[in-house]
Amino acid sequence: MAKKIRFETVEFSKITPGGQAIGELEDGKKCFAWGVLPGEKAIIQITKNKSTFCEGYAVEILKESPHRIQPVDSDSYLSTSPWQILNFTFEQKTKEELILESFRQEKIALEQQPFYSGSEIFNYRNKVEFSFWYEKNENSEEEGQLNLAFFRRGGRGKVPVKGTSLAKKEINQAGQKVLKILQNRKTFAKDLKTLLIRSNQKGDITAQLYVKDANFKLLYGEEINSLGNNFKCFEIIYSNPKSPASVITERLQTIGERNLSDEILGINFNYATEGFFQINLPVYQKALEDMSKFIDKDKETVDLYSGVGSIGLTIGKGNLKLIEINPFAVEEMKNNIARLNIANAEAILSPSEKALEYISNKANLIVDPPRAGMDKKVCEKILEVEPEKIIYLSCNVSTQARDVAILSQKYDIIYSKGYNFFPRTPHIENLVILKLKKEYR
Repeated sequence: MAKKIRFETVEFSKITPGGQAIGELEDGKKCFAWGVLPGEKAIIQITKNKSTFCEGYAVEILKESPHRIQPVDSDSYLSTSPWQILNFTFEQKTKEELILESFRQEKIALEQQPFYSGSEIFNYRNKVEFSFWYEKNENSEEEGQLNLAFFRRGGRGKVPVKGTSLAKKEINQAGQKVLKILQNRKTFAKDLKTLLIRSNQKGDITAQLYVKDANFKLLYGEEINSLGNNFKCFEIIYSNPKSPASVITERLQTIGERNLSDEILGINFNYATEGFFQINLPVYQKALEDMSKFIDKDKETVDLYSGVGSIGLTIGKGNLKLIEINPFAVEEMKNNIARLNIANAEAILSPSEKALEYISNKANLIVDPPRAGMDKKVCEKILEVEPEKIIYLSCNVSTQARDVAILSQKYDIIYSKGYNFFPRTPHIENLVILKLKKEYR
């Protein structure tokens, strides 16, 4: 029996840190919904119903906010960038307020620097992962036309796309070239997982096609030539179909050099297609420039949660200790250290909470943790050792505020600034500089 679809009419009051708007049903239950703005009244299709809250998305706007605009990607914006319906001024104002509210929840009043967004609100992403979709053929069991796709929010299947307005144009063009090859072959969507495409600032492309068949047909001469000169690497990768994620089980074909390179503050970094690297480099560089003002040139640098080392290796001083849990990121970091001939840098494979001995009051301390924030043991070690300053960049303001509240026993905030690394999405980066209080120096 098909599950009954439920709709609710709801008025919405504000936007939450998760990016959804929040309202209340008649019985007082909280409703979190995509595709709707504060001040709007909408019909919501419920996709998740719990005892104390429900979630869904707007199917009809009954009362419209003056801040609403038409999304550029009208069919797929909810998949990639649900804030395309906000005018950009309101997006920036909302993100600033969400930073302040997260810290108010921890009883911390911030004096925030002006929020920084950069000059590009579209065409900034240097990495996109596409899924695949096909049109059902009603008269045959065979699949119809193959298309690139994104997953719909709320578990509602997939939506076919030609690209995304967030991505650099070279990425969207590259996606269509690979798709054309697959369409000409009449490749079935069921045999494919995803297509991962990266671009550097010059428009060079690397791409990985993840497939479910270890005997997938490799590209031959004319197909390879059709990709174009800006394809620096194309790989076909068998990914175990039992895993829902696009993991590398076996590289079936590699054409060209696997790494791209980009310059950050004058330093050239290499990175793999599947590796971690910042998505919006111009805004990231601005954050690095601001962070560098608080680095003591006479001290060594400890960089926790360091990723591929792009913070420590660009703004760090003295001997560098770069600590990261992901072995692939550490491998890339080591390669960059060797290639750049940086003699005073050490890449350390370890969870930060198990590398506490590197936290020192004689070092610049940089932390850029994942969304979960810093481990409690790291906060406790900082309070014990008392480094003079902490440079804390975060992709989750709520957990950053929680950590800062713990550290406020001994530290004052001397600088705070938000960055719009991901325009048209709810994601926010925030920088906080903490300085040891006078009585502890």
